[in-house]
Amino acid sequence: MKRVVSVSLGSSTRDKRVETEILGERVVIERIGTDGNTARYRALVEELDGRVDAIGMGGIDLYLRAGRARYQVRDAVRLIRGVRHTPVVDGGGIKNSWEKYLILEYLPKEAGISFKDRRVLLVSSVDRYGMAEAFTQAGAKTLFGDFYFALGVPIPMRSLATVRLLAACLLPVFTKLPFQLLYPTGGKQEQNTPRFPHLFRWAEVLAGDFHFIRRYMPGDLRGKTILTQTVTREDTEELRRRGTRTLITVSPEMDGRSFATNVLEGIVLALSGRRSEDLRPEEYVAWLLRAGFRPRIETLTPA
Repeated sequence: MKRVVSVSLGSSTRDKRVETEILGERVVIERIGTDGNTARYRALVEELDGRVDAIGMGGIDLYLRAGRARYQVRDAVRLIRGVRHTPVVDGGGIKNSWEKYLILEYLPKEAGISFKDRRVLLVSSVDRYGMAEAFTQAGAKTLFGDFYFALGVPIPMRSLATVRLLAACLLPVFTKLPFQLLYPTGGKQEQNTPRFPHLFRWAEVLAGDFHFIRRYMPGDLRGKTILTQTVTREDTEELRRRGTRTLITVSPEMDGRSFATNVLEGIVLALSGRRSEDLRPEEYVAWLLRAGFRPRIETLTPA
């Protein structure tokens, strides 16, 4: 039996455990929130080290990316310093492979969902640069909301060149700041404080990290398509009440839950017996397709 555990800085109210069969192998998938408690996080990953097949980092990124440049998040490194044996993943391998494949290949060809000329608000690009590239290649009119939602500063970015330039200038500094200043952790993930509603009104598609979307979304999401991850039953019902038309999650639904990309990456490592650095993007896609994984596509309100 394989076991993949995602340890998150997020709220423990979103915890989940699922046991399933993948490619003939029993797999236990768990998400354990630490409510922003970094000491508990460190103790938990050290306790799991050598006892599970993969550890996922939830609620924090190990790296932020822009183009080929990769910027290590200091707080994330500190959290896993005591792990010696089990591979630790932050979902970056999935974001740079599977998410791009879904936007450029699967959704337009298998589900008839094209992003060409559609107005897309990607709430953060440096934690999902693969998705940023994919929307650009798909011909979407994309607004990258990093400054708006991570820093509260109304500076729009509309090109990958701008993202790369500003990332090179700012991320070496920002990745050394306390991560809680940039991203909602613990109980903040349960709060909804609408911010910059005009961006949500402009967009046809809301994409990226669900905790950013959930925290800042307005009450009216009528007609919107949301492409995200880490969605619970309660989240789905909340999106339905706000009028969301279509929900797409990059991971399939498992007992009412769509798990995060770090879980998907951990599953691939557990099944393949390999490390992230040894897997090419196309191999991530091949493993997930072979395992029968497909995105969840759900119409929440009729057109």
